[in-house]
Amino acid sequence: MRVIFIEPSFPSNQRQFVRGLAQVGAEVIGIGESPAEFLDEELRGWLVHYHQVPNVTDVGVLTDAVRWVQDRMWVDRLEATIESHTLGAAEVRERCTIPGTSRRTAWLCRDKPSMKEALRAAGVPTAASTAADDADQVWAFAGEVGYPLILKPRAGAGALDTVRIDDRQQLETALGSFGGKGVTSIAVEEFVEGHEGFYDTLSVDGQPALDFVTHYFPNVLEAMRTRWISPQFVATNRVDQVADYGQLRELGQRVVEALGIGTSATHMEWFFGPKGLRFSEIGCRPPGVGAWDLYAAGNDLDLYREWANAIVNGQVDARPSRRLAAGIIALRPERDGHISGYSGVEQVQAKYGQWVLDAHLPEPGTPTQPVEAGYMANAYVRMQHPDYDVLRSMLDEVGRTVHVHAA
Repeated sequence: MRVIFIEPSFPSNQRQFVRGLAQVGAEVIGIGESPAEFLDEELRGWLVHYHQVPNVTDVGVLTDAVRWVQDRMWVDRLEATIESHTLGAAEVRERCTIPGTSRRTAWLCRDKPSMKEALRAAGVPTAASTAADDADQVWAFAGEVGYPLILKPRAGAGALDTVRIDDRQQLETALGSFGGKGVTSIAVEEFVEGHEGFYDTLSVDGQPALDFVTHYFPNVLEAMRTRWISPQFVATNRVDQVADYGQLRELGQRVVEALGIGTSATHMEWFFGPKGLRFSEIGCRPPGVGAWDLYAAGNDLDLYREWANAIVNGQVDARPSRRLAAGIIALRPERDGHISGYSGVEQVQAKYGQWVLDAHLPEPGTPTQPVEAGYMANAYVRMQHPDYDVLRSMLDEVGRTVHVHAA
């Protein structure tokens, strides 16, 4: 099979998808923005051809590049694994008659109001929401649904530019902020109270062949707005043991079917609270922030290779062992500036070193990143343990013990 893969070199884990495809026997053609000489020898060795373009999100440019390749060889698949690439890649598939995720499915997985409208029609429980193209529509929704509300750009990824609104004054301020950033269309949602997590699958022909459940501590909006919190997300190894996860799996299956997702990785956010289990949103792509690395470590499998197996062979060859829970804790600098040093690292290493997967501790002098930049923006530690509750307590202790000093 011959597969075109969009942007093989950036971000850094993109190379792993290319590796997986090459290892299962695919001929991989890379299309990316970096000059070919910037690709290292190992990555070039996994590619049969590399085609540089000025912008992989420009549908016209990407179409021309794919057609150039098609003029020279048969292409079986076109794959993209970055959120901002998925819709353009789907449109190019349709223009170039290449199988894969459709434009309709990619659109529904990018445009949150349309996504939720389609899922409500299919009976999937989700928050009330609307798409607003002007302030009057936002005010009308607030008047109908009440506060709190969630505002975000319609095609935003993760918690980027997502804000919680508790009253009229906050809404007025937020609308001014969105306008100042050039956002012309906003997704407005009812705030859903409850614990937050994500459900990820590798689906084959619309059926989850591999699946994983991860919990946020605390919920994302709080984590991305509060400096003193050392937020975590933890992938459980109890997916097959806890009955409540069966309800989550059923919900995920209904979402995959309703949105027409075929063979693809998926990343679905959910809440569980007083109103029960509620769908939040889904991406038709793998999760970010190293989640697949945690799944691989905890389940004794090469998830990138299994993704490639699904694309190339229409099946997976391995099953999750559920041997270990695995998680990450983000460590924030005490203030903005430059990192000046750390404390508590030796103490944690002496006590829990055997359970540490890896740690990222930027060198002193490194500029700090803002709190809202995410879980891997500054320092972090990733750990694993056979007992999910023990892992949670270890990560908590890391957060209390390790401090990132800045000046």
